[in-house]
Amino acid sequence: MAASETILLEIVTPTGVALREHVSEVTAPSVAGEFGVLPGHLPLLAALRTGLVSYRKDGQDGRVAVHQGFVEVAHDVALLITERCMKKDDVDVVRVRLRLKEVDQELDHWQGDLTDPKRRELIEEEQWLAAQLELIGDAPPPTVREDTRFLQDHAEAPSEAEMVEYQRADESMTDTHTTGGPFGGAD
Repeated sequence: MAASETILLEIVTPTGVALREHVSEVTAPSVAGEFGVLPGHLPLLAALRTGLVSYRKDGQDGRVAVHQGFVEVAHDVALLITERCMKKDDVDVVRVRLRLKEVDQELDHWQGDLTDPKRRELIEEEQWLAAQLELIGDAPPPTVREDTRFLQDHAEAPSEAEMVEYQRADESMTDTHTTGGPFGGAD
């Protein structure tokens, strides 16, 4: 594979470089949803969410589990900075299943404040354990909880009038008041 047809995928943790590969494509989880990167991708900076990073190298698919962090894409380099990275062969399924059961029980019986940092830590651990199980093809239970700290307090759905208003074309973005090319100048 020629260098111009690849992306350098680097995953860095506090202990060092966990993965460094020249790949043809990368898919990663962000807090805004999963995204893909191909060679020539525009620069990108995103908050990384706990989940699976998939990549393709020499026609073979690879996957690793990553914890939350950040991802920067620029100049055909995808740099993921994360707390943890786990390869499939490193997953201890018995230990992960036992710990997931303990964490789930603690969260199921949670009596404290829903915004308590201890609860947030448990949710993050639950997500990390579930990502490891998904990595080895052992589907996690459907009770994996979401960390809600990025959601607005007391958020309300927009009214019907607001939804209709946002569906209309923004006249400031259309070329109805200019002559010439699409950007308002002479062709």
